[in-house]
Amino acid sequence: MQTPPEADLTELARSVREGIGRLSWRMRSEPSQAPGPLVLAVLSRRYRAGTHTPKALAEAERIQPQSLTRVLAGLQERGLITRAPDPADGRQSLLDITPAGLTSLRSYSVQREAWLAAAMAETLSPTERELLRLASELMLRLADS
Repeated sequence: MQTPPEADLTELARSVREGIGRLSWRMRSEPSQAPGPLVLAVLSRRYRAGTHTPKALAEAERIQPQSLTRVLAGLQERGLITRAPDPADGRQSLLDITPAGLTSLRSYSVQREAWLAAAMAETLSPTERELLRLASELMLRLADS
């Protein structure tokens, strides 16, 4: 008996989710001087999406604004982000990533990419690497949908 197409897609979705999750966990488990996951998420969102208010950032990261307060204070204290008054609403502040924040974020990314490139060179054949390149393009397309 043939498997219904929906079941095939459900199984594929499970497999992709598990693969992404396990690879993400494996990359995070590599030793590094990286800041915590929430710090990385804040810096990364600032880099990708530009200036935001703390409220918009909390909503985008799906966390409570109160949980973000200490993280933002620490990032500002370390010179990784700046806060400036919002010209449209004086009650709000706008957050932006600093050059030091970009350097910190990029350093973390370079470490992870180096580990991943070495793992791919050691584990995957040239054909598998090309398949992974195609799959990564598809995953980005799905993420942007």
